[in-house]
Amino acid sequence: MRGLLEALPFLIFVAIVIAALTGGNLFKYIGGFAMIFSPLIVLILIGLALLVSAIKIIPEYERAVVFRLGRVIGSKGPGLIIIIPIIDRIVRVSLRTVTLDVPTQDIITKDNVSVQVDAVVYFRVVDPVKAIVEVEDYLYATSQIAQTTLRSVCGEAELDELLSQREKINLKLQEIIDRQTDPWGVKVVAVELKKIDLPDDLRKAIARQAEAERERRAKIISAEAEFQAAQKLLEAAKILASEPIAIQLRYLETLHTIGLQNAKMVIFPFPFEFVEFMKGKKATETDGGKA
Repeated sequence: MRGLLEALPFLIFVAIVIAALTGGNLFKYIGGFAMIFSPLIVLILIGLALLVSAIKIIPEYERAVVFRLGRVIGSKGPGLIIIIPIIDRIVRVSLRTVTLDVPTQDIITKDNVSVQVDAVVYFRVVDPVKAIVEVEDYLYATSQIAQTTLRSVCGEAELDELLSQREKINLKLQEIIDRQTDPWGVKVVAVELKKIDLPDDLRKAIARQAEAERERRAKIISAEAEFQAAQKLLEAAKILASEPIAIQLRYLETLHTIGLQNAKMVIFPFPFEFVEFMKGKKATETDGGKA
């Protein structure tokens, strides 16, 4: 109906041109055709056309911002609403969450590293009137704000922070974008960094750094294992030295283990007491010889 009303002046102009070319006979034909219908039928048809144009159905996820003679009178919906034809005009606004893909941005970080970052912004309209009146195109405006904020925030962070503290950067981006779009009736739900592209040379350097870090950890773990083993051996030696019978039991256990592993080997136990006796006898002979 609105399109027909906007095209009405053009249709009248075309009718006048055709009437001029036909010598005025067009108006006679139109008048003769109109006389076929009674005034009551014409009024009924006009009333039905106005009623159809006055009834609007707004879905649950939309709101209709109503302008009456150019002045906004508020938002209506969802469901069935009635407007005044020709006088009222509505603009539909969706309240569903919009997924906005932020294009890839070339960024130089705080430590002078060139990277490419892209993100995604989730937002929705909470005030339809502000979204239509306060900004010309809230979708385009939110997209531009997201791009400039992404470059600004990522440019203030170092590369390590950008890679390891993405959640912190996401929250900072959401806070800044939401504060700037709040006057437009737009609420930013979340902002997520999708991908961070690094130069090839930088990727190789990071890979070498990670490999060196893994080697350092492996050497530290090996050294700690040797240290712990030495401590345990020292404690075992102290226990064996404090109890002479313990070394004898350990000796017998070793003989038993060797006998199980190789049955062809013949082992003759040699008592430690005999060794100590021989050492004492040798010491006595040495002292006698000196005397």
